[in-house]
Amino acid sequence: MSAPSQDVATRNGVIVRALIYALLILFAVYYLLPLYVMVVNSLKPLDEIRQGNMLALPQQWTIAPWLSAWSTAQIGVSPTGLKPYFLNSVLMVVPAVAISTVLGALNGYVLTKWRFKGDNIVFGMMLLACFIPFQIVLIPSARILGLLGLAGSVPGLILIHAIYGLGFTTLFFRNYYEAFPTELVRAAQIDGASFFQIFRRILLPSSGPIIVVTVIWQFTNIWNDFLFGSSFSSVDSIPITVALNNLVNSSTGVKEYNVHFAGAILAALPTLIVYIVSGRYFVRGLMAGAVKG
Repeated sequence: MSAPSQDVATRNGVIVRALIYALLILFAVYYLLPLYVMVVNSLKPLDEIRQGNMLALPQQWTIAPWLSAWSTAQIGVSPTGLKPYFLNSVLMVVPAVAISTVLGALNGYVLTKWRFKGDNIVFGMMLLACFIPFQIVLIPSARILGLLGLAGSVPGLILIHAIYGLGFTTLFFRNYYEAFPTELVRAAQIDGASFFQIFRRILLPSSGPIIVVTVIWQFTNIWNDFLFGSSFSSVDSIPITVALNNLVNSSTGVKEYNVHFAGAILAALPTLIVYIVSGRYFVRGLMAGAVKG
């Protein structure tokens, strides 16, 4: 190839790369614009928002809407702010994620290293649970929670989320453990290691990537859930997503849009932090599971 041809190819490559970056920046701006509007208007006084131009930066910066959303905003008929409901979500999410992750890891371990007749049928049935719409299980779930005496409580929500997420966690761990050397498990059995010793000392130490994937997946789904929270909670166990809906749709007092924006960001903040801190590990874990499976 002659030198002029190489120069033309180089220029074309630079132009194409510049167009790609420009397009990506445009998409990023479009995607982040709602977040910008929420953040900017959550830091404005209400009178300034009523003047219009929601894209403008605040003329008077204030964190009063954030303080109100957290502790004094009207949630339905109670001026409690989002704080108690945030705590409800934490009490719900942490045990549900832990339980579904541990059970999913055990299921994946059994379905790959302790094979039994009909194990593929069992896995197929659990995989089917991933595709059952939430709405279909509402009535059976309400009936079971009532029989167990867990209706309208945080433990009831933990049980529902742990069971509903079990299909996904089993899928993640089963695919990850599928290519794990079975010879190591057999050798440990010959040396007298028990079922849980093999799991704890051999499989778990190598399961970091898929544990991260599972925790992020479950945390995001459970924290952002609205349907189960609104269907199976009572006044004392309402999660933050339901409380945020009650805040925005409250018919008492003036519509404080700056407080609503601040409340929405507070409700989304934990999932944003999780993705910012460990998002790259989520991709690595998925890729590791895909390659090993």
